[in-house]
Amino acid sequence: MAFEEQLDLSSTVHEIRTNSLKQFEALGFPTKKDEAWKYTSLAKLLKNDYSIFPKKETTTELKDVKKYFLYDIDTYKVVFIDGIYSPFLSDTTHDGIDVCLLSAALTKDKYKGTIETYFNTIAKKDDSLTALNTAFTKEGAYIYIPKSVVAEKPIQILHFSTSEQGPMLLQPRNLIVAEENAQVQIFERHQSLVPHQVLTNAVTEIFAAENAIVDYYKVQNDLDEASLIDNTYVAQKGKSHVSVHTFSFGGQLIRNNLNFYQKGEYIDSTMKGITIIGDRQHVDHYTLVDHAQPNCESHQDYKGIYADKSVGVFNGKIYVNQIAQKTNAFQKNNNILLDNTATINTKPQLEIFADDVKCSHGCTIGQLDEDALFYLRSRGIPKREAKGLLTYAFANNVLESVKIPALKLRINKLIADKLGVSIGHDL
Repeated sequence: MAFEEQLDLSSTVHEIRTNSLKQFEALGFPTKKDEAWKYTSLAKLLKNDYSIFPKKETTTELKDVKKYFLYDIDTYKVVFIDGIYSPFLSDTTHDGIDVCLLSAALTKDKYKGTIETYFNTIAKKDDSLTALNTAFTKEGAYIYIPKSVVAEKPIQILHFSTSEQGPMLLQPRNLIVAEENAQVQIFERHQSLVPHQVLTNAVTEIFAAENAIVDYYKVQNDLDEASLIDNTYVAQKGKSHVSVHTFSFGGQLIRNNLNFYQKGEYIDSTMKGITIIGDRQHVDHYTLVDHAQPNCESHQDYKGIYADKSVGVFNGKIYVNQIAQKTNAFQKNNNILLDNTATINTKPQLEIFADDVKCSHGCTIGQLDEDALFYLRSRGIPKREAKGLLTYAFANNVLESVKIPALKLRINKLIADKLGVSIGHDL
């Protein structure tokens, strides 16, 4: 088989890969007949003849990609060009923590125990795209923070694609482990450098042990020819705090599958997102929080701003097991349609089997407040700028929980730029 010729058959995960390929062959790509994909079709994307494995290493200079980095602060970096690791652009470490390549962790004895304990243990076995990634992935980031260690710098994971290898199906895989009392902040971005067809099918597994703190930030602001399917799985133990912020500002099709599994008491899980798109762009957020133990909290807050003929989807599910008493779960999805041709499909869900809980969910779909718009225009602000200010205020409060000041500043300016509010450079 072609994929077996490309992969390391001596790897301890070879059996996992083989079983995953069989699983994908049995399931196939999801279609709109699947309830979870009711409003998102992959049919158009799958018409392309993608290359699965990079044919050669592509040279990319720092000046071509620097603006996509968090370059104004000191960070660790793991950078890939067309799926191949770029040592020139990266800054990895094994000094107290491990920030390196997943390919190394999968094949070296030094990491065998961690791989056997964590790799592919929370990723859904019945999800066809996750199975496809497990079977074909060759590279990604491996991040390991030992017990009671605080990563002294944020970590950047950046994937760039070029047109040199034609249409590509990239399948990066990240494994992130924060042991007891550990802390880490991570920033991730997938970016096409030129207009060409690229489909990224990414999988990230995050493990937070007791009292660990993990903050994960995703910026999705790609070209119109690029599409992303992001599958993120989070397993938390007692008293851990994990937050995932997703900023979706551009791309042909973006699907974010975010799954939280609470496996202890006094856990806090936070999911926040801002979507600002136009033209015919499509962004779909699909979230799950599985409350399996008592005395835990989860907070979801997603804001969407849709213009032109763009399409937004939000499907959020909170599942509270019978044992999970004293659960506090909050879910909110608020949306603004700037044009009559824009579409939003939203479906918040609660499944509660415990009787002593505090759970709420809700969604709103509307347009800009005409009274507020009139007030701003009466103060001499042109209509376009007035609309920008109102939408900017609507979206901006999600940034309050971003813990990296430099990232907060740049996303703040990016939001302003997307909405026509001039406050500085973009990201």
